[in-house]
Amino acid sequence: MSIPTSDGIHTSNDLLRRLDAKHALAVLDYRIVVQSADEVQSVENAPAVSMGPYLLESGQTSLLRTISIYSLRGASREQIRLLYMNAQAIRIWNEMGKAPRIVGTLVRPPRTALLTFGVPFSK
Repeated sequence: MSIPTSDGIHTSNDLLRRLDAKHALAVLDYRIVVQSADEVQSVENAPAVSMGPYLLESGQTSLLRTISIYSLRGASREQIRLLYMNAQAIRIWNEMGKAPRIVGTLVRPPRTALLTFGVPFSK
């Protein structure tokens, strides 16, 4: 038994590839946020210090279970701290009036990154 392969007919494998491609874009969970040496001088730019009190004051403590922020030391003055923030963390950071400089996206933070605030990633 043969399956026709004309241009108008798609196989289940074609459908699977399209769904996988859409899913692959959706699972890029962590945004890479860079902070300069000047920015890290203010303790308010450290999520581990400022985000918890903000969530308490705004009555959003239930979000603590959904926020995940990791950090790594950067390699230059312009990028001295790298934060790996999930979508919920980015949303709260913006809500706090911060202006994150997003330079990339990853499925999960690097293994060398340390959990700075929130809960570990679940993948």
